[in-house]
Amino acid sequence: MGSSHPDEIDFAGDYNLNGIILQAHDGTGGNFEGAEGGVNIQSLVQELNIYEGINQAAVYGTMVVVDSVNLIANLPIQGTERLMFKLSTPGTSNTEHIIDASEETGHPFYVYKVSNRKQPSQGNQVYTIHFASREFMRNIRTKVSKAYEGKLSSIVQEIIAEKKGLDSRKKLYFEETKNSDKIVMPNVSPFEAVSIVAKRSLPNNSNGVGYYFYETTKGFYFRSWDNMCVDYGNHARTPIQTFRYIPQNVNEHENVKDEKTELKNLESVESYKFMNTFHDTAAAQALGTYGHRVIAYNLYGKSYNTNDFHYHDEFNETRHVDYTFDSPSDNKPAVRDNPVDFDNRSVSDYAESLVTLIPTSQFVHNENKGSYGVDIENDARLEGIRNAQRQQIAAGTNVQMTVHGQTQITPGQVIEFELRPIEEEGETSDKKSYDPQYSGRYIITKIRHRVSKQDYKMILECRKDSVREQLPGQSVRNFTGTTNNENTQYHQLNKITYGK
Repeated sequence: MGSSHPDEIDFAGDYNLNGIILQAHDGTGGNFEGAEGGVNIQSLVQELNIYEGINQAAVYGTMVVVDSVNLIANLPIQGTERLMFKLSTPGTSNTEHIIDASEETGHPFYVYKVSNRKQPSQGNQVYTIHFASREFMRNIRTKVSKAYEGKLSSIVQEIIAEKKGLDSRKKLYFEETKNSDKIVMPNVSPFEAVSIVAKRSLPNNSNGVGYYFYETTKGFYFRSWDNMCVDYGNHARTPIQTFRYIPQNVNEHENVKDEKTELKNLESVESYKFMNTFHDTAAAQALGTYGHRVIAYNLYGKSYNTNDFHYHDEFNETRHVDYTFDSPSDNKPAVRDNPVDFDNRSVSDYAESLVTLIPTSQFVHNENKGSYGVDIENDARLEGIRNAQRQQIAAGTNVQMTVHGQTQITPGQVIEFELRPIEEEGETSDKKSYDPQYSGRYIITKIRHRVSKQDYKMILECRKDSVREQLPGQSVRNFTGTTNNENTQYHQLNKITYGK
């Protein structure tokens, strides 16, 4: 389990892992001789899994253990142990590219559960050890009951660092917010407190609404979807890696075994599948992705205002995965704005698809601000954008792919997915060697690092909220469908039409 040449890659999926140390609750290796600081269980571990994603506030993982030394009793394992290791891709020199769970230079994981315990034969038992980051457990054990005031990004920093709360000692990579507010946290967990702030956060460099808070193996992140798509100069972020899927019946490279070939193999996709239902417009319409009417009722002023969100009008106000500086993303929505029914309205013109009533008020903390810490008149508009951004991501393309492991890759990064057209010749009818809709840029939303005795693989879940190229077809102003009737036809049931 681990590379024989730590400084160079022998094959795609090669890795460095020199020890998996399990430390008992008293900081020792229990009853194991010579294991003062913990026992090395690497030889017992059949599979190590680490999970991270932009929709989860903490990193967690599992280990499948084949135990012939009765580790459970001799350590013993009671659910308060610590787990230490370093996982890296051979040749990696940047410490930021290592999954470092060591006590010396990183942050150990904490064991909290044992499951699936079985005894296949005398002298052997198999079970799964569950572990998570220290903050995962701190979040369960502590609560936040405090009033915070200031920029929302600064409030998050306070919550993360609070010594009597989460007390994180890790790096927090944050995007500064442009709005400030005063928020009272009523005995909620630290992660819930950050979630309350994230929902109200407005990026300083874009028009999006709402932030993601998540932990990776490199630290915590507090940022917007827009920030994952573009940098602070409003340029599309450079993909961390290009991945290519080549069907097995297509031979692109000679069977040469050298380091250059193995580095090229890191780009290969072993398998992939689309996880969603390919732009379910019925669900997206119902959830307010395209049209959404938000009614904000002012409890203080006893008044209300209404805002209608329009997908196509607002699309270019926020940034999307396929955005490029030279080619504005308003050319690349996931659905065209042509009429879809006899009333000649597009999917965006049905604001009443979802009608939401939200309460709001100013002067809650003696300031003339609404729910987002800005002018209360903006609450309805901002709520419509916030919901639509989340739903566009949920309704967009979601692909899961299995690739060779690389420890420098984390959720929130952009990748390029090169997918060949399904045509037998490998080209579309207009001579494109790539799928113009489903290839292109994606954001990694979830990673499962799967390390076995043989190799290291990653199962990536990646999403996009736009398409690589504008969907083909003409723009039309009138619905192209036909009907035999202009109006509803009424027929009363009677003995003649319905029987005796």
